[in-house]
Amino acid sequence: MTVRTMENSADITATPVSNIMVVDDDVTFCRVLSNAFSRRGFEVCTVHDSADIIAVAELYVPDAVVLDLRMPGVSGLEMISPLRSINQDIRILVLTGYASIATAIEAIKLGAVYYLTKPADADEIIARLHEKDGNPTAPVKNEFLSARRVEWEHINKVLMECNGNISAAARRLGMHRRSLQRKMNKHPVRR
Repeated sequence: MTVRTMENSADITATPVSNIMVVDDDVTFCRVLSNAFSRRGFEVCTVHDSADIIAVAELYVPDAVVLDLRMPGVSGLEMISPLRSINQDIRILVLTGYASIATAIEAIKLGAVYYLTKPADADEIIARLHEKDGNPTAPVKNEFLSARRVEWEHINKVLMECNGNISAAARRLGMHRRSLQRKMNKHPVRR
């Protein structure tokens, strides 16, 4: 865990100071994002191990959390409710390199305020954390999904219904567990 605070920063008056906890098992990514937030006047805490998330949040009591969806040992989705029980006004943004419609919907249902795919820069993350409501003027893309992307979305939906249990999802999908694991370890198919 790393905690950084900004004192006497010129950005403090321009940007309301808040505490942001960055949760990701990629140490380099956390350092880069943490530095970017610190330069913008935020107090930042980083967590790399899923076992430490709740303990650090109870100690640090962040106003906002940037939460990786896939971490060893636990899904970021499983951490949303416990984080919200620590601070009911917490603003949770789920950040992932493995985006799917099913996980985005589930994250929002559980109380995340936003769901972004990597790569996302600090300014975009901060803007989303400060949004009170969604943006009704955002353009809607009417793109058709490829057959491979539809398969990816379906697999993620079944996996969500099985609470992340790969063996149960594989049985429901009629495939071997290892085949499903290989598919899940690949990055999502682009549209």
